[in-house]
Amino acid sequence: MNTLTKHKHIFIYALIAAGMVIVSGCAHTVDISACVKEEPYGFWGGLWHGIIAPVSFILSLFSDSIKMYAVNNNGGWYDFGFVLGAGILFGGGGKASS
Repeated sequence: MNTLTKHKHIFIYALIAAGMVIVSGCAHTVDISACVKEEPYGFWGGLWHGIIAPVSFILSLFSDSIKMYAVNNNGGWYDFGFVLGAGILFGGGGKASS
């Protein structure tokens, strides 16, 4: 594969990725404030949900009452805990370095 073809493929992939990001910005959001009755999940809840994510995913395929990600969360800290928990479970980036 020559350099021009390689750059053309990279450009097409970048264009597709940018289009996906732009389209995802149009996604409809749902206001959940009326159904929130308890304190939102924080970092520790996100960490736990990240660790049990594979089990939650499999069970969510069979039950509508099980979700993989808590909608009632406090934002960035929950997301950080979720990613950290999933990274701990799947070995993080340690395998990539070898």
